[in-house]
Amino acid sequence: MSTLVFDSADLGRTEEFLSEAYTRMRIASSTPADSRVRVSRHAAHTVSVDVLRLGFEMRYDAEALGRVCLCSVHSGTIRNRVAGAQEDVFGPGDLVQLAPPDRPYAGRVERARYRITMFDPLLLTQVAATAQRERGPVRLTGHRPRSTEAALRLHSVIHHLQTQVLGAPVAQEPLVVSTAAQYLAASVLHTFPHNAVTEPTAQDRGDARPVTLRRAVAYMESHADRAITVADVAEAAHVTVRALQYAFRRHLGTTPMRYLRQVRLAAFHADLLTADPESGASVTTLAARWGFAHAGRLAREYRAVYGRTPVETLRA
Repeated sequence: MSTLVFDSADLGRTEEFLSEAYTRMRIASSTPADSRVRVSRHAAHTVSVDVLRLGFEMRYDAEALGRVCLCSVHSGTIRNRVAGAQEDVFGPGDLVQLAPPDRPYAGRVERARYRITMFDPLLLTQVAATAQRERGPVRLTGHRPRSTEAALRLHSVIHHLQTQVLGAPVAQEPLVVSTAAQYLAASVLHTFPHNAVTEPTAQDRGDARPVTLRRAVAYMESHADRAITVADVAEAAHVTVRALQYAFRRHLGTTPMRYLRQVRLAAFHADLLTADPESGASVTTLAARWGFAHAGRLAREYRAVYGRTPVETLRA
């Protein structure tokens, strides 16, 4: 986990910082006398959430980011143009993909406060119901959400990532960050248009046999303490992600990642049973070890399975 704070009214320093934090860019302003920029960043591994505050008008011309970059505007206006496309204007409440990972962009920030969320584009392929070797990497094909409802859900996911994961001590646990990052990528695919093929083919349906399920379950149980993706499980089961998802839906009525969560919940329960509160063991630290960062959601799931709260199990 890393935390970064930048605060400067010097355009030269700001350009140097933005080029290092995002991508190489040139900036300028018609109001240099009031050019203060404030940036706070929470990051872990390849995921970051930044809050930027610019109290002036700033023009920028930037190279490709190499990352998925989502921008949510809280106040002010951003006028952005991706190479080869027309300018678009973003205002308060908008949540957009600022630019595709492989294309330069330019524009103007007008006295705005906004949030930038970035992650490795490979995550989209790892969580999508497709295989990279079939059609190439999964990518977003539109920069605006499919619906207002989907955008609101993604806003909530990003807020949780920022405050409860990256901005908290649990960000030191690899499973917590990996789980949150995969959930973010899956939520982005649910929110924005993309090129992933999600419907199982005839071959996928034929591969969704009990033996596929057994291989997948065995892999999950032996790797539950590691940061694995649905693509990793599919590879271990020798099928596509679509076939794996169809097998779990057909035979168990769930998804691979929900099943993995159940495996980790059982491991968390086992740790609670053997932990000694007197030695400093806590529900929070044990939960983080297995990738659980949302205490309320964990408590509800745990009670539904074991009939009491994690705290009660630990004390008993």
